[in-house]
Amino acid sequence: MTDLLTFDRDHLWHPYSSMTAPSPVYPVLSASGTRLRLDRDGREVEVVDAMSSWWCAIHGYAVPELDAAVRKQLDAMSHVMFGGLTHEPAVELGRRLVRLAPEGLDKVFFADSGSVSVEVAMKMAWQAHAADGLTRTKMFTIRGGYHGDTFSPMSVTDPEGGMHSMYGGLLIEHVFADRPPRRGEPLDDWKASTTALFEQHADEIAAVVVEPLLQGAGGMHVYDPEAVQHLAALARAHGALLIFDEIATGFWRTGPLWAGTGHAGVTPDILCVGKALTGGYLTLAAVITSAEVAARVDASPARAMMHGPTFMANPLACAVASASLDLLESRGAADDVRIVGDLLRTGLSPAVGHRAVADVRTIGAVGVLELWEPVDVARVTAAALDRGVWVRPFRNLVYTMPPYVSTAEDVATITAAMIGAVDEVHG
Repeated sequence: MTDLLTFDRDHLWHPYSSMTAPSPVYPVLSASGTRLRLDRDGREVEVVDAMSSWWCAIHGYAVPELDAAVRKQLDAMSHVMFGGLTHEPAVELGRRLVRLAPEGLDKVFFADSGSVSVEVAMKMAWQAHAADGLTRTKMFTIRGGYHGDTFSPMSVTDPEGGMHSMYGGLLIEHVFADRPPRRGEPLDDWKASTTALFEQHADEIAAVVVEPLLQGAGGMHVYDPEAVQHLAALARAHGALLIFDEIATGFWRTGPLWAGTGHAGVTPDILCVGKALTGGYLTLAAVITSAEVAARVDASPARAMMHGPTFMANPLACAVASASLDLLESRGAADDVRIVGDLLRTGLSPAVGHRAVADVRTIGAVGVLELWEPVDVARVTAAALDRGVWVRPFRNLVYTMPPYVSTAEDVATITAAMIGAVDEVHG
Protein backbone atom coordinates (compact mmCIF):
# COMPACT_ATOMS: atom_id res chain seq x y z
CA MET A 1 0.00 0.00 0.00
CA THR A 2 2.90 2.36 0.66
CA ASP A 3 4.17 1.80 -2.89
CA LEU A 4 0.68 2.39 -4.28
CA LEU A 5 0.27 5.69 -2.45
CA THR A 6 3.78 6.83 -3.36
CA PHE A 7 3.19 6.22 -7.07
CA ASP A 8 -0.21 7.88 -6.83
CA ARG A 9 1.27 10.96 -5.17
CA ASP A 10 4.12 11.24 -7.65
CA HIS A 11 2.31 10.48 -10.91
CA LEU A 12 -1.50 10.58 -10.74
CA TRP A 13 -3.57 13.75 -10.94
CA HIS A 14 -6.86 13.73 -9.00
CA PRO A 15 -9.90 15.93 -9.70
CA TYR A 16 -9.46 19.61 -8.82
CA SER A 17 -6.15 18.78 -7.16
CA SER A 18 -2.58 19.97 -7.27
CA MET A 19 0.02 17.65 -8.80
CA THR A 20 2.90 19.21 -6.86
CA ALA A 21 1.10 19.47 -3.52
CA PRO A 22 -1.64 16.82 -3.67
CA SER A 23 -4.39 16.42 -1.11
CA PRO A 24 -4.59 13.22 0.92
CA VAL A 25 -6.23 10.26 -0.78
CA TYR A 26 -7.57 7.03 0.71
CA PRO A 27 -7.20 3.68 -1.11
CA VAL A 28 -10.50 1.85 -1.67
CA LEU A 29 -10.15 -1.90 -1.25
CA SER A 30 -13.71 -2.83 -2.22
CA ALA A 31 -17.27 -1.55 -2.15
CA SER A 32 -20.56 -3.25 -1.40
CA GLY A 33 -24.03 -1.94 -0.63
CA THR A 34 -23.65 1.54 0.83
CA ARG A 35 -20.18 0.83 2.26
CA LEU A 36 -16.63 1.45 1.13
CA ARG A 37 -13.70 -0.54 2.53
CA LEU A 38 -10.73 1.80 2.81
CA ASP A 39 -7.12 1.44 3.82
CA ARG A 40 -6.41 4.14 6.36
CA ASP A 41 -2.81 4.25 7.52
CA GLY A 42 -2.51 0.49 7.19
CA ARG A 43 -5.83 -0.23 8.88
CA GLU A 44 -8.84 -1.56 7.00
CA VAL A 45 -11.94 0.48 7.82
CA GLU A 46 -15.52 0.32 6.55
CA VAL A 47 -17.38 3.59 6.04
CA VAL A 48 -20.78 4.68 4.75
CA ASP A 49 -20.57 6.43 1.38
CA ALA A 50 -22.43 9.73 1.78
CA MET A 51 -21.61 10.86 -1.77
CA SER A 52 -22.89 8.05 -4.03
CA SER A 53 -19.53 8.45 -5.78
CA TRP A 54 -20.36 11.99 -6.90
CA TRP A 55 -24.09 11.28 -7.05
CA CYS A 56 -24.14 8.39 -9.50
CA ALA A 57 -24.03 5.16 -7.41
CA ILE A 58 -27.68 5.50 -6.41
CA HIS A 59 -28.17 1.75 -5.83
CA GLY A 60 -24.92 1.39 -3.90
CA TYR A 61 -22.16 -1.00 -4.96
CA ALA A 62 -21.89 -4.63 -6.11
CA VAL A 63 -25.57 -4.61 -7.08
CA PRO A 64 -26.47 -8.15 -8.23
CA GLU A 65 -28.88 -7.04 -10.97
CA LEU A 66 -26.40 -4.56 -12.43
CA ASP A 67 -23.47 -6.97 -12.16
CA ALA A 68 -25.55 -9.55 -14.05
CA ALA A 69 -26.44 -7.06 -16.80
CA VAL A 70 -22.77 -6.27 -17.41
CA ARG A 71 -21.75 -9.94 -17.44
CA LYS A 72 -24.53 -10.86 -19.84
CA GLN A 73 -23.62 -8.07 -22.23
CA LEU A 74 -19.93 -9.05 -22.14
CA ASP A 75 -20.90 -12.41 -23.63
CA ALA A 76 -22.25 -10.60 -26.70
CA MET A 77 -19.94 -7.60 -27.14
CA SER A 78 -18.37 -4.91 -25.00
CA HIS A 79 -18.31 -2.20 -27.64
CA VAL A 80 -19.15 -1.45 -31.24
CA MET A 81 -19.23 1.89 -33.03
CA PHE A 82 -22.62 3.59 -33.34
CA GLY A 83 -21.87 5.17 -36.72
CA GLY A 84 -23.79 3.15 -39.29
CA LEU A 85 -24.56 0.39 -36.78
CA THR A 86 -27.02 -0.14 -33.96
CA HIS A 87 -27.62 -2.75 -31.27
CA GLU A 88 -30.25 -3.99 -28.85
CA PRO A 89 -28.87 -2.35 -25.65
CA ALA A 90 -29.04 1.12 -27.26
CA VAL A 91 -32.57 0.54 -28.59
CA GLU A 92 -33.81 -0.84 -25.28
CA LEU A 93 -32.33 2.04 -23.31
CA GLY A 94 -33.77 4.50 -25.79
CA ARG A 95 -37.22 2.97 -25.29
CA ARG A 96 -36.96 3.35 -21.53
CA LEU A 97 -35.74 6.96 -21.74
CA VAL A 98 -38.52 7.96 -24.13
CA ARG A 99 -41.06 6.40 -21.78
CA LEU A 100 -39.62 8.25 -18.76
CA ALA A 101 -38.93 11.60 -20.44
CA PRO A 102 -41.40 14.47 -20.18
CA GLU A 103 -44.15 14.23 -22.78
CA GLY A 104 -43.05 15.38 -26.20
CA LEU A 105 -39.37 14.53 -25.79
CA ASP A 106 -38.71 11.38 -27.78
CA LYS A 107 -35.45 11.83 -29.74
CA VAL A 108 -32.37 10.50 -27.94
CA PHE A 109 -28.70 11.32 -28.54
CA PHE A 110 -26.27 9.28 -26.42
CA ALA A 111 -23.14 11.02 -25.14
CA ASP A 112 -20.04 10.08 -23.14
CA SER A 113 -20.64 12.09 -19.98
CA GLY A 114 -22.77 14.81 -18.46
CA SER A 115 -20.46 17.56 -19.61
CA VAL A 116 -20.52 16.23 -23.18
CA SER A 117 -24.32 16.07 -23.08
CA VAL A 118 -24.42 19.81 -22.34
CA GLU A 119 -22.00 20.37 -25.23
CA VAL A 120 -24.38 18.46 -27.50
CA ALA A 121 -27.45 20.32 -26.22
CA MET A 122 -25.82 23.70 -26.87
CA LYS A 123 -24.78 22.58 -30.36
CA MET A 124 -28.35 21.45 -31.00
CA ALA A 125 -29.61 24.89 -30.06
CA TRP A 126 -27.12 26.65 -32.30
CA GLN A 127 -27.89 24.36 -35.23
CA ALA A 128 -31.64 24.74 -34.73
CA HIS A 129 -31.36 28.52 -35.08
CA ALA A 130 -28.95 28.22 -38.01
CA ALA A 131 -31.74 26.41 -39.86
CA ASP A 132 -33.88 29.53 -39.52
CA GLY A 133 -31.13 31.74 -40.88
CA LEU A 134 -30.76 33.47 -37.54
CA THR A 135 -27.43 34.38 -36.00
CA ARG A 136 -28.26 33.58 -32.40
CA THR A 137 -24.98 32.71 -30.71
CA LYS A 138 -25.58 33.49 -27.01
CA MET A 139 -26.90 31.34 -24.20
CA PHE A 140 -28.86 32.82 -21.30
CA THR A 141 -28.32 31.37 -17.85
CA ILE A 142 -28.14 32.25 -14.16
CA ARG A 143 -25.19 32.80 -11.89
CA GLY A 144 -24.28 30.02 -9.50
CA GLY A 145 -24.65 27.28 -12.09
CA TYR A 146 -22.30 24.45 -12.99
CA HIS A 147 -22.65 22.48 -16.22
CA GLY A 148 -19.37 20.62 -16.68
CA ASP A 149 -15.65 20.98 -17.27
CA THR A 150 -15.42 21.04 -21.08
CA PHE A 151 -15.39 24.36 -22.90
CA SER A 152 -19.01 24.98 -23.87
CA PRO A 153 -20.38 23.88 -20.48
CA MET A 154 -17.69 25.99 -18.76
CA SER A 155 -18.94 29.02 -20.70
CA VAL A 156 -22.38 28.76 -19.05
CA THR A 157 -20.97 27.96 -15.61
CA ASP A 158 -20.75 30.89 -13.20
CA PRO A 159 -17.90 33.04 -14.63
CA GLU A 160 -16.81 34.54 -11.30
CA GLY A 161 -17.93 32.35 -8.43
CA GLY A 162 -17.54 29.06 -10.27
CA MET A 163 -14.59 26.72 -10.61
CA HIS A 164 -13.58 27.95 -14.05
CA SER A 165 -12.97 31.67 -13.56
CA MET A 166 -9.31 31.32 -14.62
CA TYR A 167 -10.47 30.38 -18.14
CA GLY A 168 -12.60 33.49 -18.51
CA GLY A 169 -10.59 35.05 -21.31
CA LEU A 170 -10.81 31.89 -23.40
CA LEU A 171 -14.56 31.29 -23.22
CA ILE A 172 -17.47 32.63 -25.23
CA GLU A 173 -19.18 35.32 -23.16
CA HIS A 174 -22.80 34.40 -22.61
CA VAL A 175 -25.52 36.31 -20.74
CA PHE A 176 -25.82 35.70 -16.99
CA ALA A 177 -28.77 36.79 -14.88
CA ASP A 178 -28.44 36.97 -11.11
CA ARG A 179 -28.86 33.76 -9.16
CA PRO A 180 -32.51 33.42 -8.10
CA PRO A 181 -33.23 33.97 -4.41
CA ARG A 182 -33.44 31.00 -2.07
CA ARG A 183 -36.63 28.99 -2.16
CA GLY A 184 -39.44 30.90 -0.45
CA GLU A 185 -37.82 34.34 -0.71
CA PRO A 186 -39.46 37.17 -2.75
CA LEU A 187 -38.89 36.93 -6.51
CA ASP A 188 -40.32 40.18 -7.89
CA ASP A 189 -37.04 42.13 -8.07
CA TRP A 190 -35.19 39.14 -9.56
CA LYS A 191 -37.91 38.57 -12.15
CA ALA A 192 -37.87 42.23 -13.17
CA SER A 193 -34.08 42.42 -13.57
CA THR A 194 -33.93 39.07 -15.36
CA THR A 195 -36.65 40.11 -17.79
CA ALA A 196 -34.89 43.40 -18.54
CA LEU A 197 -31.58 41.62 -19.17
CA PHE A 198 -33.17 38.99 -21.41
CA GLU A 199 -35.04 41.58 -23.47
CA GLN A 200 -31.81 43.51 -23.95
CA HIS A 201 -30.24 40.46 -25.62
CA ALA A 202 -33.35 38.64 -26.93
CA ASP A 203 -32.32 38.63 -30.60
CA GLU A 204 -28.99 36.98 -29.69
CA ILE A 205 -30.28 34.24 -27.37
CA ALA A 206 -30.30 30.71 -28.80
CA ALA A 207 -31.32 28.98 -25.57
CA VAL A 208 -31.80 29.28 -21.84
CA VAL A 209 -29.60 26.75 -19.99
CA VAL A 210 -30.31 25.98 -16.32
CA GLU A 211 -30.20 23.35 -13.62
CA PRO A 212 -33.84 23.40 -12.52
CA LEU A 213 -34.49 24.05 -8.84
CA LEU A 214 -31.14 22.78 -7.49
CA GLN A 215 -27.76 24.11 -8.56
CA GLY A 216 -25.31 21.33 -7.76
CA ALA A 217 -21.56 21.90 -7.85
CA GLY A 218 -22.12 25.65 -8.03
CA GLY A 219 -23.16 25.71 -4.38
CA MET A 220 -26.08 23.33 -3.70
CA HIS A 221 -28.41 26.32 -4.01
CA VAL A 222 -32.14 25.55 -3.92
CA TYR A 223 -34.38 28.09 -5.62
CA ASP A 224 -38.09 28.49 -6.25
CA PRO A 225 -40.02 26.62 -8.98
CA GLU A 226 -41.51 29.97 -9.97
CA ALA A 227 -38.05 31.12 -11.10
CA VAL A 228 -37.84 28.10 -13.41
CA GLN A 229 -41.26 28.99 -14.79
CA HIS A 230 -40.17 32.58 -15.38
CA LEU A 231 -37.04 31.55 -17.28
CA ALA A 232 -39.12 29.17 -19.39
CA ALA A 233 -41.64 31.91 -20.17
CA LEU A 234 -38.87 34.27 -21.30
CA ALA A 235 -37.46 31.62 -23.62
CA ARG A 236 -40.87 30.85 -25.13
CA ALA A 237 -41.78 34.50 -25.57
CA HIS A 238 -38.61 35.32 -27.47
CA GLY A 239 -38.08 32.25 -29.63
CA ALA A 240 -35.24 30.73 -27.59
CA LEU A 241 -34.98 27.05 -26.75
CA LEU A 242 -35.03 25.78 -23.16
CA ILE A 243 -32.31 23.36 -22.00
CA PHE A 244 -32.62 21.65 -18.63
CA ASP A 245 -29.40 20.21 -17.20
CA GLU A 246 -30.82 17.41 -15.03
CA ILE A 247 -27.54 15.51 -14.80
CA ALA A 248 -27.55 15.87 -11.01
CA THR A 249 -31.28 16.38 -10.41
CA GLY A 250 -32.83 13.73 -12.65
CA PHE A 251 -34.02 10.23 -11.75
CA TRP A 252 -35.81 11.27 -8.55
CA ARG A 253 -32.84 12.86 -6.72
CA THR A 254 -34.90 15.94 -5.73
CA GLY A 255 -38.13 13.97 -5.21
CA PRO A 256 -39.94 13.75 -8.56
CA LEU A 257 -38.52 11.96 -11.60
CA TRP A 258 -37.47 15.28 -13.17
CA ALA A 259 -36.91 18.43 -11.12
CA GLY A 260 -38.08 20.86 -13.81
CA THR A 261 -41.25 19.03 -14.76
CA GLY A 262 -42.04 17.63 -11.33
CA HIS A 263 -41.51 20.77 -9.23
CA ALA A 264 -42.20 23.54 -11.75
CA GLY A 265 -44.46 21.84 -14.29
CA VAL A 266 -42.16 22.87 -17.16
CA THR A 267 -41.09 20.66 -20.05
CA PRO A 268 -37.84 21.76 -21.70
CA ASP A 269 -37.00 21.57 -25.40
CA ILE A 270 -33.80 19.68 -24.60
CA LEU A 271 -33.10 17.53 -21.52
CA CYS A 272 -29.60 16.46 -20.42
CA VAL A 273 -29.27 13.39 -18.20
CA GLY A 274 -26.28 11.49 -16.85
CA LYS A 275 -24.62 10.56 -13.53
CA ALA A 276 -27.25 8.21 -12.07
CA LEU A 277 -28.18 6.87 -15.52
CA THR A 278 -25.99 3.76 -15.25
CA GLY A 279 -26.17 3.45 -11.47
CA GLY A 280 -22.52 4.48 -11.28
CA TYR A 281 -21.18 1.53 -13.27
CA LEU A 282 -20.00 3.22 -16.48
CA THR A 283 -19.94 6.71 -17.91
CA LEU A 284 -22.96 7.50 -20.11
CA ALA A 285 -25.27 10.43 -20.69
CA ALA A 286 -28.16 11.26 -22.98
CA VAL A 287 -29.65 14.33 -24.61
CA ILE A 288 -33.41 13.98 -25.15
CA THR A 289 -35.29 16.42 -27.35
CA SER A 290 -38.45 16.87 -29.38
CA ALA A 291 -39.26 16.01 -32.98
CA GLU A 292 -39.53 19.74 -33.71
CA VAL A 293 -36.01 20.49 -32.47
CA ALA A 294 -34.63 17.45 -34.28
CA ALA A 295 -36.23 18.62 -37.54
CA ARG A 296 -34.75 22.08 -37.11
CA VAL A 297 -31.30 20.63 -36.46
CA ASP A 298 -31.60 18.52 -39.61
CA ALA A 299 -32.66 21.58 -41.58
CA SER A 300 -29.45 23.40 -40.68
CA PRO A 301 -26.71 23.74 -43.31
CA ALA A 302 -25.00 20.57 -42.00
CA ARG A 303 -28.19 18.51 -42.53
CA ALA A 304 -27.22 16.40 -39.50
CA MET A 305 -26.34 16.63 -35.82
CA MET A 306 -22.64 17.35 -35.94
CA HIS A 307 -21.39 15.32 -33.02
CA GLY A 308 -20.30 11.68 -32.77
CA PRO A 309 -18.42 10.32 -29.73
CA THR A 310 -16.29 7.21 -30.23
CA PHE A 311 -18.03 5.46 -27.34
CA MET A 312 -21.51 6.75 -28.19
CA ALA A 313 -24.15 4.23 -27.03
CA ASN A 314 -21.52 1.84 -25.66
CA PRO A 315 -23.34 -1.52 -25.32
CA LEU A 316 -22.05 -2.27 -21.82
CA ALA A 317 -23.12 1.15 -20.57
CA CYS A 318 -26.52 0.95 -22.26
CA ALA A 319 -27.19 -2.53 -20.88
CA VAL A 320 -26.40 -1.58 -17.30
CA ALA A 321 -28.33 1.69 -17.66
CA SER A 322 -31.47 -0.22 -18.65
CA ALA A 323 -31.00 -2.53 -15.68
CA SER A 324 -30.55 0.49 -13.41
CA LEU A 325 -33.75 2.14 -14.67
CA ASP A 326 -35.62 -1.14 -14.17
CA LEU A 327 -34.37 -1.23 -10.58
CA LEU A 328 -35.43 2.36 -9.94
CA GLU A 329 -38.95 1.63 -11.06
CA SER A 330 -39.33 -1.79 -9.44
CA ARG A 331 -38.02 -0.60 -6.08
CA GLY A 332 -40.06 2.60 -6.07
CA ALA A 333 -37.36 5.26 -6.23
CA ALA A 334 -39.77 8.07 -5.35
CA ASP A 335 -40.60 6.38 -2.03
CA ASP A 336 -36.93 5.62 -1.34
CA VAL A 337 -35.98 9.26 -1.92
CA ARG A 338 -38.86 10.52 0.23
CA ILE A 339 -37.77 8.28 3.13
CA VAL A 340 -34.10 9.28 2.82
CA GLY A 341 -35.13 12.94 2.57
CA ASP A 342 -37.20 12.75 5.75
CA LEU A 343 -34.30 11.10 7.55
CA LEU A 344 -31.84 13.75 6.32
CA ARG A 345 -34.13 16.56 7.45
CA THR A 346 -34.45 15.04 10.91
CA GLY A 347 -30.79 14.09 11.20
CA LEU A 348 -29.43 17.48 10.18
CA SER A 349 -31.88 19.54 12.24
CA PRO A 350 -29.59 19.69 15.32
CA ALA A 351 -27.16 21.77 13.21
CA VAL A 352 -29.68 24.62 12.95
CA GLY A 353 -28.28 27.48 14.99
CA HIS A 354 -24.79 25.96 15.30
CA ARG A 355 -22.28 28.79 15.45
CA ALA A 356 -20.34 27.48 12.44
CA VAL A 357 -23.42 26.80 10.28
CA ALA A 358 -25.02 29.52 8.17
CA ASP A 359 -27.80 27.35 6.72
CA VAL A 360 -29.19 23.83 6.83
CA ARG A 361 -31.21 22.71 3.82
CA THR A 362 -32.54 19.55 2.22
CA ILE A 363 -34.35 18.71 -0.99
CA GLY A 364 -35.17 15.14 -1.90
CA ALA A 365 -32.19 12.92 -1.08
CA VAL A 366 -29.83 15.90 -0.70
CA GLY A 367 -28.69 17.37 2.61
CA VAL A 368 -26.50 20.45 3.02
CA LEU A 369 -24.67 22.21 5.83
CA GLU A 370 -23.54 25.62 4.60
CA LEU A 371 -20.82 27.10 6.79
CA TRP A 372 -19.96 30.72 7.42
CA GLU A 373 -16.37 30.08 6.29
CA PRO A 374 -14.61 27.86 3.71
CA VAL A 375 -14.45 24.21 4.76
CA ASP A 376 -11.12 22.82 5.90
CA VAL A 377 -11.60 19.94 3.47
CA ALA A 378 -8.79 17.66 4.64
CA ARG A 379 -9.64 17.98 8.33
CA VAL A 380 -13.42 17.68 7.91
CA THR A 381 -12.95 14.65 5.64
CA ALA A 382 -10.70 12.99 8.22
CA ALA A 383 -13.08 13.86 11.07
CA ALA A 384 -16.02 12.33 9.17
CA LEU A 385 -13.96 9.19 8.47
CA ASP A 386 -13.28 8.94 12.20
CA ARG A 387 -17.06 8.76 12.54
CA GLY A 388 -17.46 6.10 9.85
CA VAL A 389 -18.51 8.23 6.88
CA TRP A 390 -16.99 9.28 3.56
CA VAL A 391 -17.83 12.88 2.58
CA ARG A 392 -16.27 15.19 0.02
CA PRO A 393 -16.88 18.82 1.08
CA PHE A 394 -16.21 21.79 -1.20
CA ARG A 395 -16.20 25.58 -0.86
CA ASN A 396 -18.16 26.27 2.33
CA LEU A 397 -20.39 23.21 2.06
CA VAL A 398 -20.49 19.87 3.84
CA TYR A 399 -23.21 17.95 2.04
CA THR A 400 -24.53 14.49 1.28
CA MET A 401 -26.24 12.81 -1.66
CA PRO A 402 -26.46 9.27 -0.30
CA PRO A 403 -27.51 6.19 -2.28
CA TYR A 404 -31.29 5.80 -2.48
CA VAL A 405 -30.97 2.40 -0.77
CA SER A 406 -29.45 3.92 2.38
CA THR A 407 -31.03 2.59 5.57
CA ALA A 408 -32.19 4.65 8.52
CA GLU A 409 -29.00 3.60 10.29
CA ASP A 410 -26.90 4.73 7.31
CA VAL A 411 -28.51 8.15 7.20
CA ALA A 412 -28.27 8.62 10.94
CA THR A 413 -24.57 7.77 10.76
CA ILE A 414 -24.07 10.22 7.86
CA THR A 415 -25.86 13.16 9.50
CA ALA A 416 -24.21 12.63 12.87
CA ALA A 417 -20.79 12.47 11.20
CA MET A 418 -21.42 15.65 9.21
CA ILE A 419 -22.46 17.60 12.29
CA GLY A 420 -19.72 16.08 14.44
CA ALA A 421 -17.01 16.80 11.89
CA VAL A 422 -18.12 20.41 11.47
CA ASP A 423 -18.27 20.88 15.22
CA GLU A 424 -14.80 19.37 15.71
CA VAL A 425 -13.07 21.36 12.97
CA HIS A 426 -15.06 24.60 12.72
CA GLY A 427 -16.90 24.74 16.04
